[in-house]
Amino acid sequence: MRNISQKKRIVIKLGTSTLAHKTGKLNIRRMTKLVRVISDLHNSGREIIMVSSGAVGLGAGKLGLPEKPKETNIKQAVAAIGQCELMHVYDDMFAKYSVTVAQILLTKAIIDNKSHCENFKVATEALVKMGVIPIVNENDTIAIDELELEIGENDSLSALVAELSGADLLLILSDIDALYTGDPRSNPDAEPIRVVDKITPEIEAMAGGAGSSLGTGGMSTKINAAKIAAEAGIDMVIMNGRDPEKLYDLFEDKEIGTLFKANK
Repeated sequence: MRNISQKKRIVIKLGTSTLAHKTGKLNIRRMTKLVRVISDLHNSGREIIMVSSGAVGLGAGKLGLPEKPKETNIKQAVAAIGQCELMHVYDDMFAKYSVTVAQILLTKAIIDNKSHCENFKVATEALVKMGVIPIVNENDTIAIDELELEIGENDSLSALVAELSGADLLLILSDIDALYTGDPRSNPDAEPIRVVDKITPEIEAMAGGAGSSLGTGGMSTKINAAKIAAEAGIDMVIMNGRDPEKLYDLFEDKEIGTLFKANK
């Protein structure tokens, strides 16, 4: 039994591939469905905290840039534009369901600072208790090192947020259905693994190795997030965000994605 239905405080990480088209602009149809389902889960009594990617891509799209910029100063500027746009969209969409959202921007320096970390915990707790959905992202405009992979990516950030906020479950939505025994794109015999009791070297190898990653959202970064979550006593699920309605199946304890169990 997965017991996902019993989880109350949930950190949901939304990857760029879930939120945006390949053009970098928002996938409005999918975001509309996501916001509706997340609002419904929130209305059912669950405490939701989101970690959202997409700011740099959105900023680039709003400026009409053909691709994400490579120069750090341009990335900073584009991130500032994108954060504004991203929160405007979330605020507007969630308001339709009478759900209030708030923005929290983090840097590694904040996470590594004990007093600042405590401030994050206190603010997050207050927002959640008021029925607000905090939306967390790295402060890409200030955290220059992050743009050059300071924390690395939002998978690991979401695991740290789950740990700091005392979450019961970390849910990572991506373009990946589950952890497979091999690469399903090249191996037709690859099978999905529904439950991982412990992250072993064999599991890491299935993700392409502990130190490898395809961009900032490869499976290996999700395995790293699972390690952080497991050590903190938090279950983690990876599932495809293509069909937001599948979230209902997940919270009815149906076999969706891959469940990484917390260390006991």
